[in-house]
Amino acid sequence: MTAGRPTLTAVRRRLRELGDRHDAEFLQRFFRTAPGEYGAGDKFLGIRVPVTRKIAREFRGLSLDDTITLLHDPWHEARLLSLVMLVDAYERGTADERETIFRAYVKHASRVNNWDLVDSSAPQIVGAHLATRRRGLLDRLARSKSLWERRIAIVATHHFIRNGEFGDTIRIAKRLLTDEHDLIHKAVGWMLREVGKRDIRPLEVFLEEHAHEMPRTMLRYAIERMTPARRKHFMAAASSRVSKEREASSFARR
Repeated sequence: MTAGRPTLTAVRRRLRELGDRHDAEFLQRFFRTAPGEYGAGDKFLGIRVPVTRKIAREFRGLSLDDTITLLHDPWHEARLLSLVMLVDAYERGTADERETIFRAYVKHASRVNNWDLVDSSAPQIVGAHLATRRRGLLDRLARSKSLWERRIAIVATHHFIRNGEFGDTIRIAKRLLTDEHDLIHKAVGWMLREVGKRDIRPLEVFLEEHAHEMPRTMLRYAIERMTPARRKHFMAAASSRVSKEREASSFARR
């Protein structure tokens, strides 16, 4: 790379140079890009995450406008690179720069459109920014029709969990209990498990109230770190619900 401020043209050239066709084929399958799947239409160059992070360091200093433009790139790795660079800029930025990056992230959230993109940026930007602010944005995102905005809402709370705050995770988890998408079930269960790793009490209170209505995947993720006896207890609550639903359905058909 030539000396001076990095350019978007140079970044895109570097991405094309490092792409690998065989890795691209694997990633296309891994991220479910076939018609009707959650990543339908996404395109991959075939660049692994450690390499993407290395590129981010190489082109540190790319302007915010160019970084946001990169977020609109059709290539998945370009969008991931943009988000890695935004996280880095947010963590190093002034208060004004962080505010600008946060607002840009929320404005362009439709481009944070796969689970890895959400998970690598939502806690570091949305969670970090809301740590000392009102958090109603999370509730709005949790009500969104966008799968990815709903995932941002719950995964952003990972920042709070790391600081010993669990209330927002519990609140957003309740909002998403009836969500129909498996990727939300996994994200909610994951965040609940993270709560339990730091304090088992709020997790158990949540499960005692809601285990019977949680999607099975969400519950399994949430109880993964519990003792076998406690896992069995909460799975039994879920099984009881399924049995009652089957009985009710059978009775209705008579």
